[in-house]
Amino acid sequence: MSDPAQTMIDNLPKNTGRSLEEWFGVLSGTDLEKHSELMNHLKQEYGVSHGFANGIVLRYRQRGSAPSAENLVDAQYAGPKAALRPLYDAIVAAAAELGTDVEVVPKKTGVSLRRSKQFAVVEAPSARRIQLGIQLKGEATTDRLLSGNAMCSHKVNLAGPDEVDDELRGWLRAAYERA
Repeated sequence: MSDPAQTMIDNLPKNTGRSLEEWFGVLSGTDLEKHSELMNHLKQEYGVSHGFANGIVLRYRQRGSAPSAENLVDAQYAGPKAALRPLYDAIVAAAAELGTDVEVVPKKTGVSLRRSKQFAVVEAPSARRIQLGIQLKGEATTDRLLSGNAMCSHKVNLAGPDEVDDELRGWLRAAYERA
């Protein structure tokens, strides 16, 4: 099944005479900012249909607005939390060793570790620790493996890269194998 948005983009040159990038150039050459102003400009000045104008403007306004994965991680470990970056890197490296199908998915406030589904979440709730949520439903808690929440059944609080030890790697492997 084809993606309607991609079909629209593919059909732009045939239906409007310009590619999406060329339309971005046209819009960049204006002082207009509002969606409706940009759409009206395309419709009135270039005869672009409402549907194509809307699609072009949507993509024009979205471009560059989504931060890259690396930028999301950099933002999480900036300022007072910068000292936690080596710990984050050690956790992600340990997860990557589990298999080639491990996905590292940065979000605004944390990083999901996924296989076919999420098996762990890395978050830095303070400048002094990382909280690693691990999906180990049914496992008993310990002094180190604490009770979690709905997103991850357990959590481990970590303060330094040396805490990414065999025990933690074992919990990650068990969660990975269940995912």
